[in-house]
Amino acid sequence: MTWITLIKSTQIPPLRGSPCGVRLRDLMAFEQVHCIRKLACSADDIWAVLGDFDLSWHPFVTSCTLLRDDHGAVLRDFETSDGGHLIERRCYVSDTGRVLCYTALSGIEGALSYAARVEVTVDGEGCLITWHADITAQSDRAKAIVEGTKTVFEAGFDALCDVPPSRAKKPDALRNIKIKAGAIESTRRLSYLTSEEGGLGGDTLVLFLHGIGGQASNWSSQLSAFGSDYHVAALNLRGYGDSTLGFGQTQIDDHCDDIFATMEHFNASRLVLVGLSMGSWIATSFAMRHSDKLVGLVLAGGCTGMSEADPRERENFRISREVPLTQGQTPADFADAVVGVIAGPNASEDAKAALHASLSAIPTETYRDALNCFCNPRETFDFAKIACAVMMLTGEHDKLAPPDEIRRVSERIFNSAAASNGQADMRFEV
Repeated sequence: MTWITLIKSTQIPPLRGSPCGVRLRDLMAFEQVHCIRKLACSADDIWAVLGDFDLSWHPFVTSCTLLRDDHGAVLRDFETSDGGHLIERRCYVSDTGRVLCYTALSGIEGALSYAARVEVTVDGEGCLITWHADITAQSDRAKAIVEGTKTVFEAGFDALCDVPPSRAKKPDALRNIKIKAGAIESTRRLSYLTSEEGGLGGDTLVLFLHGIGGQASNWSSQLSAFGSDYHVAALNLRGYGDSTLGFGQTQIDDHCDDIFATMEHFNASRLVLVGLSMGSWIATSFAMRHSDKLVGLVLAGGCTGMSEADPRERENFRISREVPLTQGQTPADFADAVVGVIAGPNASEDAKAALHASLSAIPTETYRDALNCFCNPRETFDFAKIACAVMMLTGEHDKLAPPDEIRRVSERIFNSAAASNGQADMRFEV
């Protein structure tokens, strides 16, 4: 086994005109600790230990408890063999990429900020672990914190191969929760599906938003899986299912109004929005306006939509998809072609049939309305406005939302949240 440790120290330059001759570099310093170790263990086995954030396996840790803060973020509260008591917050995690980022909230004397990142990659028959920390500390404590960090990382490397991998928790058997339809009558009709059991979600509603080629029934499996534990509903967007179109072209603000109407109907004051494709774009647009209402976002198959496309790209996208409609076709006429493009190579025949059915059920005027709404976004997203936990996921073979693209967006959301309020809570999976 080999290891490399690099330590960099950069102190802040003097503040001109500071009173009493006090300089900022006398008060604080920026430090980096970067450790690398190759282990003769599989990357999956090592990640099974590191990835769940529980630090009980570390030789310096005497006890570790996983908690959640008021925002739902995962914390680890642990005590060390020298009597220390630390609390760290998970900021970013990806089982797909085997990456974990966290920040220390308390317990490191003299540390003003402490952000760490650990990554496990395949290296031949073994794996390579990279463990890094960015530290801002009081100058008189910086050296001790650096040396302590280095010691902690190296001791972790020494112990990892001797720690049995965490046993993967088997998911509970899916209960056969019955789904029922409902409707909201206001100035127009909104239809939805929900669980008959009602769940235990309190004042929080988990609301599912389908894509441009979908409908609420696409989420039936999710409603069945989560319906006994959470208040859940899947909304038919305007013109889909039994929901009616408005009198004019639908705008993104109309979708936000419909989300609020659904919240009111279910007596919910908070939301977890789960969106697929166009539904993810709507969910993110809602977060730009009403992030205070959200405790979580689950964004599948992208989220930026046309919000970051230039006007020509938006218009080309819209026109190319309107051509069949102007030729007199309906969504049912081109459903086969769409299924062929977006279904992955391992999609089951049942999944393809369900997708075909949802596409075929869309009225032409609904499809045109949704297309025009999607291609005329109101703003470019400012991810710093998102102040809740976010999970992004996409399919390995998704051509419209390829993994590398979605991973980059997840990193942008993470960096924006970390820079704006230090409350990043991001997950990315393929």
